Amino acid sequence: MQNRLKNILVLAFVMITCSGFTQDETVKIGLLKYNGGGDWYANPTSLPNLIEFCNQELNTNIYKEPETVEPGSPDIFNYPFIHMTGHGNVIFSDYEAENLRRYLLSGGFLHIDDNYGMDEYIRPQIARIFPDKELVEIGFSHPVFHQEYAFKTGLPKIHQHDKKAPQGFGVFHDGRLVLFYTYETDLGDGWEDQAVHNDSYETRMKALKMGANVVTYAFTQ
Repeated sequence: MQNRLKNILVLAFVMITCSGFTQDETVKIGLLKYNGGGDWYANPTSLPNLIEFCNQELNTNIYKEPETVEPGSPDIFNYPFIHMTGHGNVIFSDYEAENLRRYLLSGGFLHIDDNYGMDEYIRPQIARIFPDKELVEIGFSHPVFHQEYAFKTGLPKIHQHDKKAPQGFGVFHDGRLVLFYTYETDLGDGWEDQAVHNDSYETRMKALKMGANVVTYAFTQ
């Protein structure tokens, strides 16, 4: 499974730096379906819109629809990038936490986007995945903020919620960011169809560009 993920990551790297690929050479990204009662399925138009943006603006060749994957499934090793969101409770079993850990240490990448209300539930679950590692705040100079698009002051503020400054947190392994947790920004809402939240064009572009940076970082690091 680990070798399979490494091969997919190589393809993703080539895909993100070249154009002209056929549909058969697409790379797929996953949406994490977790237990606990939280709405893992929130923002149904967000990932398709982000994928479309990346394919149009960065010449990537990501399959147009994300695929749902569960944390305990061996299928997670098919995806170089997995996205997770929601508003509420999250529970990983011991096996699920260990499977996610193996996936991330093998070269995978998990982006968790708090859709408002997830924070108190996700932090203990991150600690279950990595009991030996710390979830740390990421500085503005980190490469995830400086891929195709430069965000010199870190994450953009997409939705106000508690009116706190947006923060990016991460878990690192051998110097590589393997888990990226975006808090008080709500990037996923900004990726959604404009009619869903009535966000301005400028706000949606900030969210999509930051999302494209995360995808690019995950595929190339």
